[in-house]
Amino acid sequence: MSDLLERLRGRGWRMTAQRRVVAEVLDGEHVHLTADEVHARAVERLPEISRATVYNTLGELVSLGEILEVATDHRAKRYDPNAHRPHQHLVCARCGAIRDVHPDGNPLTDLPDSERFGFTISDVEVTYRGLCPSCASA
Repeated sequence: MSDLLERLRGRGWRMTAQRRVVAEVLDGEHVHLTADEVHARAVERLPEISRATVYNTLGELVSLGEILEVATDHRAKRYDPNAHRPHQHLVCARCGAIRDVHPDGNPLTDLPDSERFGFTISDVEVTYRGLCPSCASA
């Protein structure tokens, strides 16, 4: 069983066939699918699943904090099931490919006091941008 499915079961989330398929599609490392990509993969497993059901399920999972909505410079938002594992993102500026990265250090504490302006830091989002190997060689 996937990590996401286990977390959802632990929360007592009602597991319909449609919800289960969406969670299964999102399972894995470095998964950052758009809603349309989730829908396309879900239809392969459950042909009757609607686009509205996929969008509603994704919205619900984001609201629960079980998946992250990742915005890139590309048009569509992407969904990341690794909501409970601290990480940053590496994004290809050309094709939009995304990888999870785990740089050394703690971004919550790396900002010097002189740059905090009295803020208490509760969360950090860092996105590294560059070209993936495929785009760099093209």
